[in-house]
Amino acid sequence: MRIIHVGASGVIGKALSAELSKRHEVVRVSRSNGDFQVDIDVHSSISQMFSRIGEFDALICTAGMVHFAQLSDFTVEEYAIGLNSKLMGQVDLVRLGLRCLRREGSFTLTSGPTNDDPIALGTSSAMVNGALEGFVRSAAIELREDRRINLVSPTMLEASAALYGPYFTGVKAVATSEVVLAYVKSVEGRQTGCVYRIGWTRDR
Repeated sequence: MRIIHVGASGVIGKALSAELSKRHEVVRVSRSNGDFQVDIDVHSSISQMFSRIGEFDALICTAGMVHFAQLSDFTVEEYAIGLNSKLMGQVDLVRLGLRCLRREGSFTLTSGPTNDDPIALGTSSAMVNGALEGFVRSAAIELREDRRINLVSPTMLEASAALYGPYFTGVKAVATSEVVLAYVKSVEGRQTGCVYRIGWTRDR
């Protein structure tokens, strides 16, 4: 398969690209390095990326930003960071990528647990993650030619615990290798409209 991986330079991205490249052609994309560059906040940047790369069999996104702050301090501009990047950036990868996605191809997007397992300072993150779940489930019933879409929702990574641990008090971090398996399942499997929750469940 020819796989576009947006966010290939991150912690998950590096490990995932290394795993998938054992069996597939991986086109690594990030904001400032990789085989191609893209700013997922900007529609024209995404469109240009697809024009340059052409047809593909799968797209994975492990990129996207959100802002963390007290609810009482949040500004419209700070909420827009998550809405424009992690939410609409990923939505546009699907929307604009459809014209280049081959038959039986797939999209795999990334969310997180904060919409079901809220944390302090995380209203923007929760809002974006919840919207992504709704988008993926709805998009799955509209895709044609056996195309698929899934969402990976990992909890905090062991590799990131030193940085994000204070936000996720009492949460057990997971190994990056465990998260990578969910993306592999989405890309190489046959399921669609699924949310793969890694390291957490709805019944917390």
